[in-house]
Amino acid sequence: MTTVLIADDQPLQRMGVRMLLEGTPGLDPVGEAEHGAEAVRMAAELRPDVVLMDIRMPGMDGIEATRRIIAAGGRTRVLIVTTFDLDEYAYDGLRAGASGFLLKDARPEELVAGIHAVATGDAVVAPRLTRRLLDAYAHQVLAPADAAPEAPRLQTLSDREREVLIAIGHGWTNTEIAQRLVLTESTVKKHVGRVLAKIGARDRIQAVITAYDAGLVRAKS
Repeated sequence: MTTVLIADDQPLQRMGVRMLLEGTPGLDPVGEAEHGAEAVRMAAELRPDVVLMDIRMPGMDGIEATRRIIAAGGRTRVLIVTTFDLDEYAYDGLRAGASGFLLKDARPEELVAGIHAVATGDAVVAPRLTRRLLDAYAHQVLAPADAAPEAPRLQTLSDREREVLIAIGHGWTNTEIAQRLVLTESTVKKHVGRVLAKIGARDRIQAVITAYDAGLVRAKS
């Protein structure tokens, strides 16, 4: 059973999502939060597998709430659910530690699939959409001159693993990486797993952001 906390300031939105989750085998809505501070408190108390996090809420917004929930170091993962496609808030939310984001007009089956994906450690945002998001906003946040020094964890990567991280940063799927690096998909999956473990990334999205932060991939201006 996957437990879910719903954080949204709109009562009708919370009610609709709760009804969907209650009618879906394997999902258990354990609570509702009206704003970010309440989401942080309830996440600490209930320890849900997934928090469905709205971005724009009164008081503490969803981005800060996400940052605090992830910083607590528990098992809870955050799936941002936003109204705005390619909104800068979604980008900030991913940087805060969210495992992905969906739009509020997503089909019910997409939301359910997203919850399951996040709960099992996968990212919800498709690689190409991730690239579009980062290309749209990374240059506003990360100027080349401001790029951080390479983290010690990156120095533990082998040459092949570094190539795979760069490929992830470009938004390539495992199939594309296998074709371009002349590897089998099973080998690529193993490399991706090692890369995520070595750089301490929770999922593929965080690996993309790491690649941007380290200057391995540059956003389009």
